[in-house]
Amino acid sequence: MSADQAINILVTITLVELMVTIGLGVTFADVARVARNGSLVARAALANYVLVPAATVGLLSLFHTPPLVAAGLLVAAVCPGAPYAPPITAIAKGDVPIAIGLMVMLAASSAIVAPLLLHVLLPVTSAEELPSVDVGRMVGTLLLTQLIPLGIGLTIRHVRPRLADRLRKPANWLSIALNLAVGALIVGVDFHLLASMGAIGFEGMSILVIAAAVIGWLLGGRGRGTRKAMAFSTGVRNVSVSLVIVTASLPGTPAVTAVVAYALLQTVALALLAAAWGRWTR
Repeated sequence: MSADQAINILVTITLVELMVTIGLGVTFADVARVARNGSLVARAALANYVLVPAATVGLLSLFHTPPLVAAGLLVAAVCPGAPYAPPITAIAKGDVPIAIGLMVMLAASSAIVAPLLLHVLLPVTSAEELPSVDVGRMVGTLLLTQLIPLGIGLTIRHVRPRLADRLRKPANWLSIALNLAVGALIVGVDFHLLASMGAIGFEGMSILVIAAAVIGWLLGGRGRGTRKAMAFSTGVRNVSVSLVIVTASLPGTPAVTAVVAYALLQTVALALLAAAWGRWTR
């Protein structure tokens, strides 16, 4: 088995386990609370599926990003619904139930919307140097690895809440371990690509992280807690989904390394922002 095949298998297992874990900690009431707020849902969709991808395309053009690196960052940009958004929102003293509802709705919808956006936007940023995106295959993969496991977790939580409570802690630890293993494996295999990105690459990623959070804040509506939830739900992109896409479509390329680099940067930057924000609020 090649290193690329091992990475692809591991990131797929990680995403499936992660989505089940998310479902175990979420009730249908959490999702329904957000779903009933049509204005919030519309603004979240606008922020995550229109404005953040548009800002990404603009930054990639401005920095003249190499095609494969641009592809990786664009994949991250169209994949919202990260499981780390609610904990970071809690650190910032934001509205955690809203962050949970947004996370589930964005994670579920991205299984269909993200491949469609990539089909349209990848040719804009990467010209002819990339293989065409098989939208049908990508949607099928994300449904199997993202939407179905999420539904399983939600169902267990609804039908057997005590069982869900018992499973959550070990599932969270397993999720952390799998994510660390994925990151270590990719960095170990592609460290030379990570080192070659340079300061200009990380500068562009930093701007994108802040831009995504600002977009979420501006579209968060009324209420400081809701705006914080929207800011971090928009700012934190779903790296697990991004890795499933790039390791399947662009294995062993700088696209994979770009997603990992972006993951590290966004985690540190937004965690520090949340901590400062929470401290200032308190």
